[in-house]
Amino acid sequence: MKMTGAKMVTESLKNEGVEVVFGYPGGAIMNVYDEIYKQTHFEHILTRHEQAAIHAAEGYAKATGKVGVSIVTSGPGFTNAVTGLADAYMDSIPLVVITGQVPTTIIGTDGFQEIDAVGISRPCTKHNYLVNKLEDLPRIIKEAFHIASTGRPGPVHVDIPKDITAEVGDYIYPEEVNLPTYKPTVNYNKKQLKRAMQAIAKAKKPLLYIGGGAILSNCAYEIRELAEKLNIPAVETLMARGVMGHTNPLLLGMLGMHGEYAANMAAHETDLLISLGARFDDRVTGRLDEFAKKAKVIHVDIDPASIAKLVHTNFPIVGDLKVTVQGMIDSIGEFEFNDYTNWVALLRDYRVQHPLAFKDSDVKIKPQWPIVRVGELVGDNAIISTDVGQHQMWSAQFYPFSYPRQWNTSGGLGTMGFGLPGAMGVAKARPDKVSINFTGDGSILMNIQELMTCVEQKLPVINIILNNNYLGMVRQWQTMFYENRLSETDLSAQPDFVKLVEAFGGIGYRVTTKKEFDEALKDAMEKKVVAMIEVIVDRNEEVLPMVPNGHALNEMMLLGDNNE
Repeated sequence: MKMTGAKMVTESLKNEGVEVVFGYPGGAIMNVYDEIYKQTHFEHILTRHEQAAIHAAEGYAKATGKVGVSIVTSGPGFTNAVTGLADAYMDSIPLVVITGQVPTTIIGTDGFQEIDAVGISRPCTKHNYLVNKLEDLPRIIKEAFHIASTGRPGPVHVDIPKDITAEVGDYIYPEEVNLPTYKPTVNYNKKQLKRAMQAIAKAKKPLLYIGGGAILSNCAYEIRELAEKLNIPAVETLMARGVMGHTNPLLLGMLGMHGEYAANMAAHETDLLISLGARFDDRVTGRLDEFAKKAKVIHVDIDPASIAKLVHTNFPIVGDLKVTVQGMIDSIGEFEFNDYTNWVALLRDYRVQHPLAFKDSDVKIKPQWPIVRVGELVGDNAIISTDVGQHQMWSAQFYPFSYPRQWNTSGGLGTMGFGLPGAMGVAKARPDKVSINFTGDGSILMNIQELMTCVEQKLPVINIILNNNYLGMVRQWQTMFYENRLSETDLSAQPDFVKLVEAFGGIGYRVTTKKEFDEALKDAMEKKVVAMIEVIVDRNEEVLPMVPNGHALNEMMLLGDNNE
């Protein structure tokens, strides 16, 4: 069948089963948008900024496990999208991002809205393409979806010159992908698995260290089964929240810079660290030479480049995490394991001695309280997104996550402005859940324009601003480590957030008491429109526990310590 390159794009998306595309049109991509207008196979959501289009696709991908899709134009359209690409790359989120490019005859001439998009995207994508020939286009899109969703997932960028989208040719969509140099290892090495299981059997203090790969591989329930059958305690990274479920007696909480005391002490004292889909990020390990230094390490990851990259690994296993953990479960009967009861009891005592807590107040709202309260009132019915800062850490610490893909945040890149568009993608993906975005008074203004998208698309995101009139996390560091020199972190000059959301067509609330918060949340959920609840919180609250830079995980600043 003959068709234009532009129609090939929409037909290829149809063949991949794409249901939603987030994007923003422009000159170089206009032919594709003309075909989007004509088709009925997928829905297009017009964001108000290209960065938001990528973040929304990320939120959609995180909530569903499907490949998120974005389409933007050349030049500034693409450069606006780069932050989203880098964010998805750092967190291994499967995306296909299609961009327009100036015609092939103009490439290299500094034409209007020309930028070397492929050159720019190379460091922050799993793979990228510049389409040079029309006949390559269907194959490239097929490959893009395959690469994005297999192995260690990630964003794939496809840059298409405008003349190629106008050219007419034969459309043949390949049934299979032929990439001889790209063969992710799915099945684990049986000998390595046996060695790892022998090490677990001999260990006295084993610990499951669960990373975001557990979410990406849809492996949460297998990990729960493994932990339960062997009675092994577990800690989660920021990106793994929800894997174990907050009521699980074997879960010690989140570890790392703002991890729980028991979780960090478990990592410090374990004699066998079982890493499942984690990459030993610096915010997790603290001082690297002190991290789990008493332990031998089992490292399971689908990405061989991640294994032993930062920490010596005694038992490396390359393979799909879901397949590997199931293999571990299936082999349990072949080994005789130690009794880990005393080890589990010790860690539970740590949790009792130093529980995750905050000093609540009836005079002013502590910023942790709304998070706890939403957990009490909405719980499993909510999917939680965040921006980046203190509110993000408090959300990770205090929200009662029960299941995987209940948590949507920017991890590796730490992108302020992620929350609203990310929650928008969640709202589109999961209309059966309440999409809640915990944000800060700094972060929310970075992609505030997406309130318009929410209103237009009837996406009832509830934005809860924990307003402390500061860039809170930077202020915390300035207070603790820069002798309270608060350089450019005061955000006292602010818009009227209630009027602001109302101007977009949503509803707003400004609350100063717990009663007002409950009423606002109830009203926002009932009205099912985009909402903004501005909560005036204690300005100077700190995120604790905290492991300062250059310190080991057992060297935590705790609630009640003299931190001045």
